[in-house]
Amino acid sequence: MSKAARGFSLIELLIVVAIILIIAAIAIPNFLRSRVAANQSSAVASLHTLSIAQMTYASTYGAGYSINMSYLAPPPSNGTSSSTAAGLIDSALATGVKSGYIFTYSPGPIDTTGRINAFSFTANPVSNSTGTQYYFTDETGVIRQNSTMTAGFSDSPVGN
Repeated sequence: MSKAARGFSLIELLIVVAIILIIAAIAIPNFLRSRVAANQSSAVASLHTLSIAQMTYASTYGAGYSINMSYLAPPPSNGTSSSTAAGLIDSALATGVKSGYIFTYSPGPIDTTGRINAFSFTANPVSNSTGTQYYFTDETGVIRQNSTMTAGFSDSPVGN
């Protein structure tokens, strides 16, 4: 080859590729951990929102807590808020799945006056890649967590 030839040698290109792979091997696990942490934070915030929505529903409609989570959802686009579409949570959360978590609503028993005076919500990760903590809240508003199975009333509050 003449001295005028320009370009990269195979060794130089392999070194650049190796450096890129090393950087990717360091960055990808950190990205995945940050995504799990963001999903878990979103789940806690969503449980807080659901709890406040239930309190608002009970005080607005005077008939206790809602019979199901869809009653907290937004009304149809041309409708107004009602006891069956109160507009207290967003439509994404009303589906029961948000940010890698599945939200389940359990209303308490209906009393003799037709009111529901208790409720609970659980938030369970869709998979280990979307979250590692399980969450629970009820009418007390305390959010509890468990790292191995569905959380319940006896688990530790978040932050403890």
